[in-house]
Amino acid sequence: MSRIGKKPIPLPDKVSFELTEGQVIVSGPRGRLTRPLPPLVAVVQEERELKVSPVDETREARGMWGLARTLINNMVVGVTAGYTRELLIEGFGYRVAPKDARWLHFTLGYSHPILYELPDGVSAEVDLKVNKITLKSSDKEMLGLAAATIRSFRKPEPYKGKGIRYANEKIRRKAGKAGSK
Repeated sequence: MSRIGKKPIPLPDKVSFELTEGQVIVSGPRGRLTRPLPPLVAVVQEERELKVSPVDETREARGMWGLARTLINNMVVGVTAGYTRELLIEGFGYRVAPKDARWLHFTLGYSHPILYELPDGVSAEVDLKVNKITLKSSDKEMLGLAAATIRSFRKPEPYKGKGIRYANEKIRRKAGKAGSK
């Protein structure tokens, strides 16, 4: 039995929920999110909470039960509070600058600058003093994908720690070359 799937999802007052033709639609103050409902799962709205249950007792249905509950809960949290992700850029000469509302301009030690267009629904704030990017979105999946794409431009290296890393990420440092005597 799924322990996560058993928990009901509370719906805040400003959030509305619809289930149409296998599509889950959640609307709130921060926008509207749509996602296909995973197969073998049913969703029922009882007053101001949602309950997710498997259609039958097969292994696949039980596997989708917790997944569906988590995905719907992420949508509800996204349209009410939203999600943020912070990235830090470390290294001499490594910089980021906003080109306009949709584009970020990176200088990361390559022979060319990198221009990155933010996906729809994701916004970025750049702190030029500490080289920090704060990404915000109501869609947790799209936010994680954008953060991972930006991090992939120059992953942090283990010797000096240069590169782009998540704010809460710890980089395991290696010892450099031992000097010969």
